[in-house]
Amino acid sequence: MLERFRQAKQAELARLRSAAEAGALPEPLAGARPGFQAALAAGGPCAVIAEYKRASPSRGTINLSLEPGDVARMYARAGASALSVLTEEAHFQGRLEYLAAMTGPGLPLLRKDFLFHPLQVLETATTPASALLLIARMFREARELRDLREMTEGLGLEAVVEVFDAADLELARESGAALIQVNNRDLERLSVSLDVSRGLAGQRREGEFWISASGVERPEQVRELASLGFGAVLVGTSLMSSADPGATLAALATAGRRP
Repeated sequence: MLERFRQAKQAELARLRSAAEAGALPEPLAGARPGFQAALAAGGPCAVIAEYKRASPSRGTINLSLEPGDVARMYARAGASALSVLTEEAHFQGRLEYLAAMTGPGLPLLRKDFLFHPLQVLETATTPASALLLIARMFREARELRDLREMTEGLGLEAVVEVFDAADLELARESGAALIQVNNRDLERLSVSLDVSRGLAGQRREGEFWISASGVERPEQVRELASLGFGAVLVGTSLMSSADPGATLAALATAGRRP
């Protein structure tokens, strides 16, 4: 599955290489960005990252009627601590421009995409994103992941390193990552189970900030993940497919704020 996504990014990389060779890459945005991990820590004990996700390979079209700016305002009113924005075009119907469209409420933005090349990091730095996602499994060696994470941080952004199992977690740690997202999805079957987060939770170390992603739909799940030491949950499909995304998010955010 990840190789399929990597191949889908080749046209984007070709465009970025051409722009770089022509000296046409925009400069990184100047000035400070809202702190991503700081906002999650302030919104806890288990903050909610609310995601704008129009489609996915497992669900197909989820919701194309919700506009990014409207969703950003709705999520902010409902208690989101940060926003995740799908920018991958081929399989998720995202766009890089959605990041700029969702800056209105001032919440930190996470660029969620399949990023594995320095030019993709440079392009992200030209947007208002506060953080970007790096999937540990897309890197062969910890050194490659470390280089991209350090490049990200050098440009003033934060890197969320995503893991699916204990082997990924080991690679993430070898790379020096401390902001770790556990994805509860099985990439082969595309099934989702919070047992992934439950199984890895005991391996969390002091100084690490953990996020649980995929499969979070109910307030009691947020409370359970908080009890396991997760500082945040990332919620996308269950919000975008809800009849009332704002009310669904408000219930999750309230559960995450309870001691």
